Amino acid sequence: MYFDTAEGPVFRPPSEANSFILRVTIGCSHNRCTYCNMYRSVNFRVRTMDEIMAQVNAAISYKEYIRRIFLADGNALVLPTDTLLKILAMLKETFPKLRRVSCYAGPKDILRKTPQELQQLYEAGLTLVYYGMESGDDEVLSHICKGVNAQESIAAGQRVVASGMKLSIMVIVGLGGKAGSKGHAHYTAMAINAIKPNMLSALTLMMYRGSELREEYEQGKFEILSPAESMGELYELIRELDLPLTSHCLFRSNHISNHIALAGTLPHDKEELLSAAKRGMEELSMLTEWDVYNNVER
Repeated sequence: MYFDTAEGPVFRPPSEANSFILRVTIGCSHNRCTYCNMYRSVNFRVRTMDEIMAQVNAAISYKEYIRRIFLADGNALVLPTDTLLKILAMLKETFPKLRRVSCYAGPKDILRKTPQELQQLYEAGLTLVYYGMESGDDEVLSHICKGVNAQESIAAGQRVVASGMKLSIMVIVGLGGKAGSKGHAHYTAMAINAIKPNMLSALTLMMYRGSELREEYEQGKFEILSPAESMGELYELIRELDLPLTSHCLFRSNHISNHIALAGTLPHDKEELLSAAKRGMEELSMLTEWDVYNNVER
C-alpha cells in the first residue's frame, strides 16, 4: 500500500508487500555503494513532517486494515531519534491495529544511534530492521565503498539485536568476484555467527546499469561467478555458519537474483540446506551457455 506523489523509485523488502509504505526520506543518504544503482537518480532529502502527515492522512480511510508499516526509503534511521519517536507515536495513535513498524538501515546510521536510542525506538514500536550488511570481509566492504569495515559492520548488527528489535540481514553472494569468493564466504559467515540475526537473506550479485561494479566488469577488472560457482559460494557460507540451537534464524535465498531458491531455519535445517545447495551446484554446472544466466542486467 503506497500513498505518495511520484518522486523517484520506491523499494521495499519482499516481506513488506502488504505493508503501508511511508516515505520519511527520499533516496539513500550514503548512495555510494559501487554495486547499487537504486537511488542514483535521486537527490537524498529528509521529508518534512507536513509531507509525512499528508501520506498518513491519505491512508486514514484504511486504518482498520493497516497492521504493518514500512518506513522508506533507503535508511530511515538517518532521521534524528526525536523525529522518529514523534513519527512512531503518531502512527500508533492513528492506526489502532498496527502491529509492526520496520525500515531499512545502513551500518553507519545504526552506529550513530546509541544503544539507549535504539531501545527507545524499539519500545516506541520500531520492531524490525532490514540491514544490508552485504559482506563481512574487510576487502570486499572497502571495494564496494560500504563506508564501514567488518568490525563496524558486526557492531552495527549486534547493536540492533541488543535493542530488542528483530534483525533481518541481507548478504550478496558473488560480491567478492572470483578472486575474493573464498574470503567473502568465510568472513561473512563469521560476521553472521557474531551477530546472530533473526533472519538472513542471501541475494546473488547483479551487475546493474549505472553502477561502478558493472563498469569494472565490462572493463575486465572484475570477474563474476558462474551460477554454479555462486551456489558453491553460498554452500561454503552456510557450511561455516555456527548459530546456537536457540537462534531459530529464518534463512531465505528466494530473491529474483537467485538461481535456485533455498529456505529453512538455522541451525535446525543446516544439513538440508547444504544438501539442496550441493544439488543446485550440480544442476547449474550442466549449463552450457551460462552467460544467459550470469545476472548481468541487460
